[in-house]
Amino acid sequence: MEQILTFKIKHNSDFSTELKQAKQIALFAIQNRDKLSTSNISHIGLKSVIANQILRHYGRNKKCKSVNNVNLIIPNQGINVDKDNKSIYIPSLKLNLNYRFDNNFIKINQIIINKKYCFVSALYQCPNIIEPTNYIGVDLNVNSHCAVVGIPTTGKIKKLGKKAKHIHSKYKNIRKQLQKKNKKKKLKQIKNREKNIIKDLNHKISKEIVKTAIDNNCGIKLENLTGIRKAKNRSKDFRYSLNSWNFYQLRQMIEYKSRLQGVEIILINPSYTSQKCSRCGEIGNRQGKKFKCSCGHVDHADANAAFNIGQSVIDSDIIEGSTDTPKGEILF
Repeated sequence: MEQILTFKIKHNSDFSTELKQAKQIALFAIQNRDKLSTSNISHIGLKSVIANQILRHYGRNKKCKSVNNVNLIIPNQGINVDKDNKSIYIPSLKLNLNYRFDNNFIKINQIIINKKYCFVSALYQCPNIIEPTNYIGVDLNVNSHCAVVGIPTTGKIKKLGKKAKHIHSKYKNIRKQLQKKNKKKKLKQIKNREKNIIKDLNHKISKEIVKTAIDNNCGIKLENLTGIRKAKNRSKDFRYSLNSWNFYQLRQMIEYKSRLQGVEIILINPSYTSQKCSRCGEIGNRQGKKFKCSCGHVDHADANAAFNIGQSVIDSDIIEGSTDTPKGEILF
């Protein structure tokens, strides 16, 4: 099984001329779909290895009628990779890039470049899925730890991402103050800063979850939280936290890190995972973060939910064969 991952790298170069040329070529391709040869646009001046990609991309897309911003597209044959020095060179643009992602990719498929960033698509070979002896359950949260992991082989739990709530609260207050002062530019900077912090936190959480699964020879079970934002009867604080912290981003990260390590990952039906007792299976009493069952079992509510998730019957979706499995993830 192969997987394409897309990595974001800041290039610190001025490609304004090339981007204008790319837009001219895209407009030509839309208006002249029967003339998709670089000889027809050689006068524009963009290197043919890039121009040809833009011609084909826009000329073959019959639904595309106009363009605003057009990115530069560099195919595999226009890219030189030096794995020893972890660098990429694009001769047509005289651009050198240093990368930090894993070096065991098969090839660089293509690179897309805009005003600020390069998006490097790398093809990786994923190992065969290792048949697990058990499953860790992962309970995702918005109002305490981001993730609580129940480990059946040891009976222990891991609580990850405690500082997320503090981060959201901090930046929420900062944004309120900036909104009062109508500081729009600063608001955008603060939003991007919070986004990057949460993204980094999600990387660390997902990495630890996959490592825990490997260390215990387990697969991973997650709740299928598709549609959770549409759920009714949620508090204002819950909705704010939910929209601030990217559930889907964390799930993507867990998925692709699992595939790269051969760890099986399964989505299960979330019904009653927070209400059932992980010891006897009966519906217990949950109040806040406290869970108590008539069988005598008392536990932290999230820990109880995590063990329920790990024990759940496989009735939803094995990620390896899922039709909605993300094809890639932007890392840097």
